[in-house]
Amino acid sequence: MTAFVLGNGISRSPIDPDRLIQLYPVYGCNALYRTFTPTVLVATDHPISNSIQQSGYCRNNRFYTRRPDPNLGAQRVPQKYFGFSSGPIAVALAALDGHSRIYLLGFDMGPTTTGKFNNMYADTEFYKTSQSSPTYSGNWVKQIIAVIRDFPDFDFVRVHGDTTVDIPEFASVKNLHRLAFTDFVDRINTQKDL
Repeated sequence: MTAFVLGNGISRSPIDPDRLIQLYPVYGCNALYRTFTPTVLVATDHPISNSIQQSGYCRNNRFYTRRPDPNLGAQRVPQKYFGFSSGPIAVALAALDGHSRIYLLGFDMGPTTTGKFNNMYADTEFYKTSQSSPTYSGNWVKQIIAVIRDFPDFDFVRVHGDTTVDIPEFASVKNLHRLAFTDFVDRINTQKDL
């Protein structure tokens, strides 16, 4: 079964998550919940995690964080991935839920085309400004590789848009594949090969 995991890189902005969730479960991170309710939401940084919990979101929705408030409905990140970042944890949760083909969208892991902070929620609460330097992605790379290697029989597909950076280390991971954004859109439109 297929699932989509949404990072918050700007390459995913042309895709409407509401369209994806009509097809398969959607896993996402952090501020995604402001405009869309994914199947599973993950936030590990305390300020945004606390805000999500205080909002009442987790009383009716599946939400994971490192230190959940026991009275607010959040769940604890699986111990094996406790120190990981939100995006890699979302990938792990999709795999732990048994989704054997997992698409990674918005996992850009690099700057915008102008060399700045690449995040759909730049300039909003809990995020850097759109003029900030890009976030270091080395830990995300290592964590995603670790997650994918934990599920050698599953198929992971990283969708590449205009701001998605090539990661040389990913080439050595046999069950991680690259798919051009236009080809992903074709798959969504035709609902073939998903």
